[in-house]
Amino acid sequence: MKNYLYIFLIAMVPLIELRGAIPVAYAIHTANPDFSILWSYIIIALGNMLPVPFIYFFARKVLEWGKDVKVKFFSRFCLWCLEKGEKGGQKLQAKAGRGLYWALVLFVGIPLPGTGAWTGTLAASFLDMDFKKSVLAVIGGVALASVIVGVVCALGFGAIFGIN
Repeated sequence: MKNYLYIFLIAMVPLIELRGAIPVAYAIHTANPDFSILWSYIIIALGNMLPVPFIYFFARKVLEWGKDVKVKFFSRFCLWCLEKGEKGGQKLQAKAGRGLYWALVLFVGIPLPGTGAWTGTLAASFLDMDFKKSVLAVIGGVALASVIVGVVCALGFGAIFGIN
């Protein structure tokens, strides 16, 4: 049970998200074959999606408040997040046009640092996208990213450790 909690928490960490949790799950499975990869995927998806409503409704407000705080490190971090969210949203809008929701699915689904559920949800809130459609797009992106990362891990760990 401790390992499932561990991967759940890793999946909730910004920038790491499922891209870090899935390889950890495969590594745990290698050491302990009783550790279920299927359950770990479900738990990782839940951990990755849990922050999404909070990010959509509150992150922008907290970041805008935080950029004016007198603690330099915190205000710089908030400003960096706001700039990243706005740039991500603008790029997504420019490239997608009318296919914005599919672009959000692909943006979240491409497993690169900074393109996960956190950034995608923040971009959706900056673009004032519909909450329900945004969540569905992020869920689709998380599913796509988990398949891509899972295949890479299965092939990589399979080659290294002989996982079938």
